[in-house]
Amino acid sequence: MDQLLEILGVITGVIYLWLEYKASIYLWIAGIIMPAIYLFVYYNTGLYADFGINIYYLAIALYGWIAWRTGFTIFGHKEPKKELRISHTPRTAWTKAVVAFVAALLLIAYVLTNHTDSTVPWSDSFTTALSIVGMWMLARKYIEQWFVWCIVDIACSALYIYKGLYFTAVLYAVYAIIAIFGYFKWKKLMQNEG
Repeated sequence: MDQLLEILGVITGVIYLWLEYKASIYLWIAGIIMPAIYLFVYYNTGLYADFGINIYYLAIALYGWIAWRTGFTIFGHKEPKKELRISHTPRTAWTKAVVAFVAALLLIAYVLTNHTDSTVPWSDSFTTALSIVGMWMLARKYIEQWFVWCIVDIACSALYIYKGLYFTAVLYAVYAIIAIFGYFKWKKLMQNEG
């Protein structure tokens, strides 16, 4: 059953990535379905940080849908009824992203090391903390999110091979390759929007 769920998650992940590549708002629908599937897969394989981040993915998918649709941000800066455009990550956002990454990494690693039977607490924490930042950047439609995802995808692929999730490892290897193409696609879309 776990392998069937993993394959279903991979199929949904491919759809998600294709929609993200095209900068389609419908990626957020797949962004709700995929983490719901992976909650079960990651819990059953002892990847507790990945399990936890999928709860975050569900919430950020709802936020991403609203943000892309209306320009809404968590901090209340809203451009009413104006679709969010692809943009570069502001310098102040990078500072916040680095602080959030380090804080999440240390917190998650502490929890996994001291309160779970995780065999890969630091690797799981690294990919999870960086994914938190990547999803936030995607929700804000920052083009540099593709660089973050490339790093996450390579690290996840190696981690999943180690944990025996071979289908998911292949998916993340493909994600890493497509992240490179995604950056150039979004760059072209950003120029067309401007």
